[in-house]
Amino acid sequence: MTADLRGIGMTSQRARDRLVAQIRSMGVGSEQVLELIGTTPRHLFVDEALASRAYENNALPIGLGQTISQPYIVAVMTEALLSRGKIVKALEIGAGCGYQSVILARVAQTVYSVERIGALASKLRIRLHELHVNNVRVRHDDGSLGWDRYAPYDAILVAAAAIGIPSALTDQLAVGGRLVIPVGPPGNQKLMLVTKTASGLEEQILELVRFVPMVDGVT
Repeated sequence: MTADLRGIGMTSQRARDRLVAQIRSMGVGSEQVLELIGTTPRHLFVDEALASRAYENNALPIGLGQTISQPYIVAVMTEALLSRGKIVKALEIGAGCGYQSVILARVAQTVYSVERIGALASKLRIRLHELHVNNVRVRHDDGSLGWDRYAPYDAILVAAAAIGIPSALTDQLAVGGRLVIPVGPPGNQKLMLVTKTASGLEEQILELVRFVPMVDGVT
């Protein structure tokens, strides 16, 4: 592992271990997920000026009005998707800086990531190449539409808050698959786990959350 990946000082393994201990104390019990949080170099996904804060349990700005999600919430979303076992195909809506993309890439055979902001999609492709992550496909498009070409998906993760659960996404979910999505207006958002069964959809509230809103179209 290179020095950039290992980090030093506030980006070192000691800082990551403190973050993992905090997330474990908040109720995340999956050792697989905790290991992912502890070994994924979050400091490489934020601006250099914010790198010293990368292993705080907070969301951080990544520019263009977007954020990198709080590590605890990343862990909760990933744990919910993994609770049914191996993921072959995962769809990610709102790839942003790519931190969640890389975590999904470590547990899924293939990740299909959609990002509506062209500048972020371009940066993500470069970052994935630099990190030698070869199982993530990136598309610049309207995330609310999903990516139907590769459906159905075993897991869908959405990193922007929708007012309701988009039918395009549940339509692209495999039977037995899981969708994790924040739902609701600013100030009243709930992180929902939606499981698709042969007879319909089952919904469960996981957390109260704060996400940037889902926006239609591309830029």
